[in-house]
Amino acid sequence: MREFTRREMCAGLSSFAAIGSVVDAQTTAAPTGPDVLSQARVVTLDQMPVRKMANGGESRDVLRGTLTTGETIAVHESDQPAGMVPNPLHTVQHSEVIVVIQGSIEFQHDGKTDKVGPGSVLFVAPGTVHTIKNVGDGTAKYCVVQIGGDTKK
Repeated sequence: MREFTRREMCAGLSSFAAIGSVVDAQTTAAPTGPDVLSQARVVTLDQMPVRKMANGGESRDVLRGTLTTGETIAVHESDQPAGMVPNPLHTVQHSEVIVVIQGSIEFQHDGKTDKVGPGSVLFVAPGTVHTIKNVGDGTAKYCVVQIGGDTKK
């Protein structure tokens, strides 16, 4: 029996992986239903319902549903006034990408504290103990994208 080189093995394995992806894509049905986000859209500020948070801040739901690739997502924008008590340290069982829009925020996570400002992006992995605190003089505003896990449709 002929021995294969590492290069040939890698090429062969890559081919099998590619074939598997094609077969999987052809056999996995895209989700359907009213919560499926299958078309581009615009959500204006007046279309975002405002929720008052227990600590006095406000949150606006931007969109929520299931992508055609199967992941459940939810997007909301939050405002934290200066001096407001932050939400307590907590964990989530989904991924979060948080984009700071305005203000100065202290991101406590994994026993560390990072101070960030506008344009900064935070990533929260599932199971991370974390909180966000406004440490500036004005209102802090940030947008949260929740992906997968326990994200509700």
